[in-house]
Amino acid sequence: MILMLLNLFQDASFSFFSFFDSIELGLYFVIIGYYFLIFAYFMVMRFRISKKLYWFFFSILFLALAASRLFFIITDFYIPELQGSVSSEQIVGLLMINYRFATFCTWMATTFLMGVLGILLFPPDSTLENQEIDKDSHFIIVFIKENETYVRYFLRICLFIFPLIIGILALTLPDTLIMDPSIPGDYSYSIDLQLIEIAGWSYPVGRFVLNFILQPLFVAIVPFIYSYLAWKTFGVLRRSYGLNALGFFIYYVGRITQGLFEVLNWPHIQAIVPPLLILLALLLIVIANSFETLK
Repeated sequence: MILMLLNLFQDASFSFFSFFDSIELGLYFVIIGYYFLIFAYFMVMRFRISKKLYWFFFSILFLALAASRLFFIITDFYIPELQGSVSSEQIVGLLMINYRFATFCTWMATTFLMGVLGILLFPPDSTLENQEIDKDSHFIIVFIKENETYVRYFLRICLFIFPLIIGILALTLPDTLIMDPSIPGDYSYSIDLQLIEIAGWSYPVGRFVLNFILQPLFVAIVPFIYSYLAWKTFGVLRRSYGLNALGFFIYYVGRITQGLFEVLNWPHIQAIVPPLLILLALLLIVIANSFETLK
């Protein structure tokens, strides 16, 4: 696929590439580089030493985010420049392939993030097995307490497997459900999109469910979980959880404002503010997870 794109881009004129596009693209390449650095740091300096699954999930999270951002860059900045060099059908096909891979990698990142939360919410060293079980308790409570280890691992697996399934489904949904509604008009492409109508606003059903229901449902809880853990802990752990909560909150604000500024057609703000927010969030997350006493 990479070789095919290189062959196509050798004839591209890059006539649609604006000054603000160059700024935004440069900042997102910095973000991708930072993703790889964070992945290497947590994989080598944390997981290799501690062998804890938490750090493995945390490092792979940023590798998946890097892959997702790379596919989005190709979709947003490079493929549109092929207009005039290849047919509209080829451009739309490339846009949809890259969008599917970008969405899949985003959900893979969500999968590993849920793996991190699963370990935090259901840690392997917490136990209720030594607590006395009331004989009058409901049989479900008795079963959970008697099989707490298995229940804990079951819940962690559920948190991990659900976003993975959604990511796989995103690869298989038809174009009519997930295509950007602006594509048919921009490339004179004929397709009957299956749209959902909300107060006069229409959007493809599958894309709406993925972007506005499922994704927020999974990621919105992350800052709140870290905030709750910060409230319940003390010292270094409290600072770590608190900075993680702030970092992930700013990260998702950056992601949301990117789409918001695009809708408002503010390219100068879109090119600068969301990437800088994401970079700030990544810096806070690295600081939050770099306390030496947390090894």
